[in-house]
Amino acid sequence: MFKYLKPLLLGIWLAMFAAPAAAIEVGDMAPDFELPGSDGKVHRLADYRGKQAVVLAWFPKAYTSGCTIECKSLAENGHLIREFDVAYFMASVDPLADNEGFAAETKADFPLLSDEDKSAAKAYGVLGMLGVAKRHTIYIGEDGRVLKIDASVKPETSAEDMAATLAELGVRRRAQAGALP
Repeated sequence: MFKYLKPLLLGIWLAMFAAPAAAIEVGDMAPDFELPGSDGKVHRLADYRGKQAVVLAWFPKAYTSGCTIECKSLAENGHLIREFDVAYFMASVDPLADNEGFAAETKADFPLLSDEDKSAAKAYGVLGMLGVAKRHTIYIGEDGRVLKIDASVKPETSAEDMAATLAELGVRRRAQAGALP
């Protein structure tokens, strides 16, 4: 029995930690999504294409420490992001009811999107081994192409980092800073 244990453990380890091929890369057309938001609307990437950039900040789980810190960062410092002509969202595979409550608790003034069937998370390559989204932020240009994939998100400074990245990427600034999309 023990002679089979080592290969079995090796197989499990490889399955858990082997890096899967990225579903998307910088320069690719971002996969379309159609996801319900905590604001009661359905958000589609296609609705923004040709009009403004989009930031999709994936998070693992509502009501958890890091996700709460990240969501509060975006809520408290969203004015920095709204200086740019961009629609921004947080997204998870949580049920919509969870994201609605989480948005209310964290005073999020932007939509939290729910990908309950995990199809968008899979298409964006952010679905983790435990069935939750990895904390990645995807920057999408007006033309629908992926501009950047940030896999090193710092929840505490998420809003500031997002605004700095938008500036680095040359995303157009709004004519009137602070205006909502």
